[in-house]
Amino acid sequence: MKRVDARAPVRIDLAGGWTDVPPYTHEVGGEVVNVAINIHAHASLEIDDDGRLSVNYRCDAPVGSGLGTTGAINVALMAAINGADNAEEAAYQFEALLGNTGGRQDQWAAKHGGFNHLMFIGDSVEEMPFDPPRSARFWLQKHLIVANTGIPHVSGDLHDAIWEKYAAKDESVIEGLMTIRLAARKMAQALDQDRRDLVIEALQDVCKGVDSLDLSLHDPFREVVNPLLESKDVAAWKALGAGGGGCVALLSGPQRQETVIAACEAAGWEILDWDYDDAGLEINAS
Repeated sequence: MKRVDARAPVRIDLAGGWTDVPPYTHEVGGEVVNVAINIHAHASLEIDDDGRLSVNYRCDAPVGSGLGTTGAINVALMAAINGADNAEEAAYQFEALLGNTGGRQDQWAAKHGGFNHLMFIGDSVEEMPFDPPRSARFWLQKHLIVANTGIPHVSGDLHDAIWEKYAAKDESVIEGLMTIRLAARKMAQALDQDRRDLVIEALQDVCKGVDSLDLSLHDPFREVVNPLLESKDVAAWKALGAGGGGCVALLSGPQRQETVIAACEAAGWEILDWDYDDAGLEINAS
């Protein structure tokens, strides 16, 4: 019997999400900052002694969480079938074949792990030099609370609605996408220089940009988040992935983590115990 096991991390998209999606990448060019975390997608391929082949896959996070689970699953799946080379692009093309209208940031984070500052020009992805110092990594992991709201959403449906408005040259959508794109540049600078004030500004810019796309993307979370913003328990926040449901990231104020966690749990939200995954895609053959 031959067996290949692969695992790939999901990600937290810190800024720039939406701008990695065609046609925006072809017409303007996108920019994203994200980080892979220690929640994984798994895939295995087995060939038994009679030559029968079976493939299985699963993810430790639910689909629709906003953590890029589908991209991570498909990177692990492509790697189990065909090895690590080009697994991120193969995963993207596989999803496109199935009618997915998303971008490429999830697959690149799943393949490479760690912090990523990515530029999207046409159908190409450029990996920018990006290595936040230990102090920035420690601060972010300590203060960024990720909560799974359990609110269901289908990211493909959300994408379709926004890109229809973009094609119709909706000024609010065009402005919102540019705000989100510029927030990615600010986030990269903030983390590179351990500028915590700029991290907060970048997250606030993302929220402003997403609200320009469609207020409904943040509406499911506001009842819980707004009081935390008013009390300054939360300095900034964002929906993860396309929004409209799934996970949110809440950047707590100093010594306010327990208050934020308590408010989330009171709302029935599940707090994720996350840390960085610097390894990215891993493959085991036996």
